[in-house]
Amino acid sequence: MVSQKVIIQNPSGLHLKPAGLLCNLAIRYKALVTFTYKKGTANAKSVLSVLGACVKCGDEIELVCEGPDEQEALQSLVEAIESGLGEHHS
Repeated sequence: MVSQKVIIQNPSGLHLKPAGLLCNLAIRYKALVTFTYKKGTANAKSVLSVLGACVKCGDEIELVCEGPDEQEALQSLVEAIESGLGEHHS
């Protein structure tokens, strides 16, 4: 199991578009991909779970990956989040 904390850069947090991108990326990996945040844990492979987390800009989440390709999954998800999940941040 590997984990890493990352700050959400998206101006409006993890709303539908970045949540969808996060899920599409997580689904590519065999590893179980979840993240913990203030109120609990969300499944990064479920758009509804990610949206339900109500993660705002500047919030810190901890990505947790567990499985055969956990290292690659963690690295690519952290990079995607840090680059703004397809959105430009100011």
